[in-house]
Amino acid sequence: MGTEQALLMLSGLAQGSRLAIFRLLIEHAPNGLAVGDIGERLGMANATLSFHLKELTHAGLITRHPRGRHIFYAASLDAMNALIAYLTENCCAGTICGRRSRSKFREQRSGARA
Repeated sequence: MGTEQALLMLSGLAQGSRLAIFRLLIEHAPNGLAVGDIGERLGMANATLSFHLKELTHAGLITRHPRGRHIFYAASLDAMNALIAYLTENCCAGTICGRRSRSKFREQRSGARA
């Protein structure tokens, strides 16, 4: 992945509604959700949802699949993993990074909010 593609993907996620859609679709990967289910779960109007789905599709973060009379959208796990790989390519100067446990991370994060 090059810088231009990474910027396109990051800009696609740099908006609250689009980030919420993408996170919802990640929860339902790999099958995705029907457009109506996405709108219902996130409380978005059809026109607004359509705009954001178009932007995420253009960024390569989600895919669109017709199933019968419904249109389903799914997160592109390959694209997400490629973006993560690009962002962490030179992490820790190429050495193996230490990983915090999820519970330790949550403790530190909740402590920062208090």
